[in-house]
Amino acid sequence: MDKKRAGFTAIALAILAALIYSQFRMWKNFDWNLFLVHTHSVSKFHILHGVALIYIAYILRAVRWKIFLRPVRPETSTASLVAPTLIGFTGLALLGRPGELIRPYLIAKQEKLPFSSQLAVWTVERIFDVGGFTILFVLAAFFATAPKRLELQDIHIFQKVGMVLTLIVVGLTVGALVVHRSGETIARRLESRFSHIPSHWGHRIALRIREFRDGLNTIHDKKSLFLLIGVSVLMWAMIAVAYKEVTHAYGAPRLEIPQTQVFLLMASSMVGSLIQLPGVGGGSQVATISVLNHVFGVPPELATSCGIMLWLVTFVAVVPIGLLVAHRERLSLRKLSAESHEAEKTAEADTSAA
Repeated sequence: MDKKRAGFTAIALAILAALIYSQFRMWKNFDWNLFLVHTHSVSKFHILHGVALIYIAYILRAVRWKIFLRPVRPETSTASLVAPTLIGFTGLALLGRPGELIRPYLIAKQEKLPFSSQLAVWTVERIFDVGGFTILFVLAAFFATAPKRLELQDIHIFQKVGMVLTLIVVGLTVGALVVHRSGETIARRLESRFSHIPSHWGHRIALRIREFRDGLNTIHDKKSLFLLIGVSVLMWAMIAVAYKEVTHAYGAPRLEIPQTQVFLLMASSMVGSLIQLPGVGGGSQVATISVLNHVFGVPPELATSCGIMLWLVTFVAVVPIGLLVAHRERLSLRKLSAESHEAEKTAEADTSAA
């Protein structure tokens, strides 16, 4: 691990330690025996159903990537992209952020494409993730007629989060259109403007803009655009139902959260995942536990058990099969992570030389 990664890990560890300490300090009478009772009493059927839905979501991710590849590899099958997807998310779960590039790296090697082209796809994919989730979140926040579990002030917070997400998606969409139309011009101006900075910061920003523009070029017609949106919405719907299955598995009245309001848990988990430690997570669980306890009024022991279970089902459940597939392909996750980051540096150097 280089000094930069070690520094980020140390910062994440300090933040997580502070969050966990402050959370449990509020729960001075936390009953660990009750926590264990709640954990052992979950319905295995609902947990396994949740895991199955998460695996369907991974298959949908492979479907989405196949759509991105149509302009250059129309013969690529969804089945061939499932293995890189599972291995990539296993690397992310076990290695944290250093494992993020494994998936585009494996797909680039498999399809004999430049790594930079799949980095571009990976970047554009983030927009469809945010957009797909936001469509469902806004529908749930403003148009759902499910029984209300939230207090009036919490409903207003729910709707404000929906508005913020909408603004983010609109901003990303406008930015994407600008980059698609004038990306090269913007990249050159930024590269020239910050060329005097020794760290090549301007060049790196320009490179990311060019990659993003290239990624947008994989959306070659309106049909592909609507397919990408539809697959993204369906994928996040599967994940939402998986969350509902986990909360329902406890059979506890306080965890009978309406499906539409489960999106608040998902949003908190996504924000918390920005602060993660390799292999153990941390931020995702703390954020989810906090929302369960403070927004939905779930007792601390039950909230803690459910928050950890949600993380295991939605984030860690891929690990066993991902490791199995990696073993079958004779692949090492750490080696793949190192190779992917080295390939990223090589791509930057090649672009700089050009």
